[in-house]
Amino acid sequence: MLAPEPEPMEDKLQGLRAAIDDIDRRLVALLAERARLAQQVGQLKEVTQAPVYRPEREAEVLRKVAAANPGPLGDEALAAIYREVISACRALERRLRVAYLGPPGTFSEQALLKQFGSSTEALPCPSIDEVFRAAEAGAADFAIAPVENSTEGSVTRTLDLLLATPLAIVAEVSLPISHHLLTASGEMRGVTRIAAHAQALAQCVNWLNQHYPALERQPVASNGDAARLASVDPTVAAIAGESAASRYGLVAVASHIQDDPANRTRFVVLGRQHTQPSGRDKTSLILAVPHRAGAVHQMLEPLARHGVSMTRFESRPAKTGAWEYYFYVDIEGHERDPKVALALEQLRGECAFYKSLGSYPAAD
Repeated sequence: MLAPEPEPMEDKLQGLRAAIDDIDRRLVALLAERARLAQQVGQLKEVTQAPVYRPEREAEVLRKVAAANPGPLGDEALAAIYREVISACRALERRLRVAYLGPPGTFSEQALLKQFGSSTEALPCPSIDEVFRAAEAGAADFAIAPVENSTEGSVTRTLDLLLATPLAIVAEVSLPISHHLLTASGEMRGVTRIAAHAQALAQCVNWLNQHYPALERQPVASNGDAARLASVDPTVAAIAGESAASRYGLVAVASHIQDDPANRTRFVVLGRQHTQPSGRDKTSLILAVPHRAGAVHQMLEPLARHGVSMTRFESRPAKTGAWEYYFYVDIEGHERDPKVALALEQLRGECAFYKSLGSYPAAD
């Protein structure tokens, strides 16, 4: 008996494509059903005056998606898809306006898109001060600002603004940072200076010292500004990310020039609401203690007594001229968690100054 002839390759492809088309039709129907349910949620929120953006709920959804993921898509890829689904459904209630350090093409914009998705109105601001001011004045629903980098440490201007703002931290975003040296031509011929945000210059200092030690380094307000400058001035090279290169038509002279290949920046999202527990949260505080021996130890002792882990502790001058300091502290857990609540109640009694910046879902 003769063996059956193998199925032609084109027939196999057509069969697979037909199966994919069928799945796509079902996916579209399910997305439409999800969107209708989101609209019903929005109607209930409107009656109760509940906030449109619930970062704790969105974090819960993304964690459940990751837990249910059978592969072959990675968790990060699946989360990116679901962020856009959530963003589009949220926009059916209301399109949020979010202030960030512009212009377009900055890492701040990337952090905004990672947290809120593309169904958001992004408001570029020329400085971190203006980012805060936009949300404080009601010109934006939320602000997003860089707070610390894994290589260069804290963004001190953000820390200073957190001290005075009435806004609370409602979410955080952790973004991998990869820097590229960009010019309009893809060459360094005729370039006399390298422009970037001061933090980006610092994150690439060893690479710059090795490859272009004689060129002037020009700090600018953002890497987006640097890219925009390089796009119109052939004497300028910019340090910026891929999105800035694409937006301003620049070509990479060298890629991944950051000194630390694991370079990351943490951003905080600020708003006027308070976030409910998500099951895996952080709380951020600003503290000061009386000027006496052992005061810092006494201040922190309630955290240890109640088993609350501290993930960050940093001091900043109080700018009073009297060698006084504010302490910026991040702890694990939500203010409403019983052991955290007890620890904070006792900690508050040890402080000369106490400000909670809010509890929020920890970034995955």
